Amino acid sequence: MIEARPQLPDRVRTLMDDLDAASGEAIDEAAGLLLASVQADGIVHVAGAGHSLAMVLETFYRAGGLAAVRPIWDPGVFPLDDAVRSTRVERETGVGRAVVEEIAPAPPDVAVVFSTSGRNPYPVEVAEACAARGVPVIAVTSARASEGAAARTATTLADHASIVLDTRVPPGDVAHPAAAPRTAAVSTILAAYMWARVLAAVDDVAAARGVDLLRWTSANVPGADEVNVALLERYRHRVPELTGDGPSGPRPGPGPVA
Repeated sequence: MIEARPQLPDRVRTLMDDLDAASGEAIDEAAGLLLASVQADGIVHVAGAGHSLAMVLETFYRAGGLAAVRPIWDPGVFPLDDAVRSTRVERETGVGRAVVEEIAPAPPDVAVVFSTSGRNPYPVEVAEACAARGVPVIAVTSARASEGAAARTATTLADHASIVLDTRVPPGDVAHPAAAPRTAAVSTILAAYMWARVLAAVDDVAAARGVDLLRWTSANVPGADEVNVALLERYRHRVPELTGDGPSGPRPGPGPVA
């Protein structure tokens, strides 16, 4: 008996095609904004909460990623040590604003905020506070998910963005089975694909203009350590999270060997 072809791969490919059709122009605009920022020695501040922190990891200290990236985050929105707390803190007012006040971004910096629904106070406040400081915001969100989400803020993430990158994630995030989705979340797949497209566009524009971008190299290839050490020295004082001195304080080392 021949098994039916799985529906999920076709569904994901359709969503990616939908993303391409909806966000091609916005991706180019985002690439131009990011390139202008790093050329002017700005920092790209990247934020997310809960599972959107996966995208903060995808942008920060990442092989092939821009070196001038700083994460905006509060330990309370980190889900791995207290998942229930992370949901509660993401919904609390004031947390996002406080994080931005502590980091104090300023032009020519840029902020990138990841939130599939874009309706919780934390990402909305981060975007609003950055925009109020004159820092343009790139929102990576889903219009469909936002429309179907509980309205926990008077505005949405997209309302405070200079550029909106629509990931086209369906309401509820899940994509399988197609008739009544209940599993197989796709927000990370689509957001990571979106960010990869943005980085490729930045690279294309930089190459056309003869700009040499500062990017991290995978630590698993020869010569990477030398390249990355130089970048660490350049950015460690502006991106304290590179060496463990971020918002939650210095991280302890492993301690002496017995």
